Amino acid sequence: MYEGMIAETVVIEGDGGTEIEAYFARPMGPGPHPGVVVIHHMPGWDQDIKEITRKLASQGYAAICPNLHHRKGPGTAVEMSAAIREAGGVPDAQFIGDTKGTVQYLLAQPYLNGKVGVIGFCSGGRQVFIAACNIPEFDAAVDCWGGGVVVTKEELTAAAPVAPLDMTPNLSCPLLGLFGNDDARPSPEQVDIHEAELKKHNKTYEFHRYDGAGHAFFITSRANYRVEAAVDGWARTFDWFEKYLGPITAKAHA
Repeated sequence: MYEGMIAETVVIEGDGGTEIEAYFARPMGPGPHPGVVVIHHMPGWDQDIKEITRKLASQGYAAICPNLHHRKGPGTAVEMSAAIREAGGVPDAQFIGDTKGTVQYLLAQPYLNGKVGVIGFCSGGRQVFIAACNIPEFDAAVDCWGGGVVVTKEELTAAAPVAPLDMTPNLSCPLLGLFGNDDARPSPEQVDIHEAELKKHNKTYEFHRYDGAGHAFFITSRANYRVEAAVDGWARTFDWFEKYLGPITAKAHA
């Protein structure tokens, strides 16, 4: 059987009709393939996140990562990330609009099986939870060490006016959470609060926590990388997506 992958930059319609870049990787076969939206971390639309997008495609998913920092470009991922930080972060409303546009782009592809998941890292993990509470088209979500779900009233801003935890009643798809017990954002105590709220509202979820792992333990280019936690986390991620997005018809290899 022929195996192949295509990975490229595409242009999608984001919030308010603004055109933004997205990195799109998918198997070259006819499918049908499940779709996954990848939400990048605060360091931006960088090579680490593009590698993760290709990893998902190699497992048989049509994976797309919108550049949420596009409006602060052109520039490097580092430059755009710095500009976003200075501006107070990506506004949650704008993020939701950009992500809705990304989902619609995926659903319009003829080789999609009609199911779409979402996965995000760091600030993107927080945004995954927001997306899963505000975009009903998602069928499964994976939050990787998303800090800022549990916040105080004093931490709310114009860009982030609602605590994500308060959105829990609107969570519309199963949620997988992967966290390091050595992380500070989110801390183990904050993960406990998040889990208690999910239980309170009878949501379908699984949380897995890893001793000896901190923030960004999936990212192979960083000292934070923890191979055992990452291997287990990826296995759980692919099991979760296969359970809720449907079977993989074929895998692709670069």
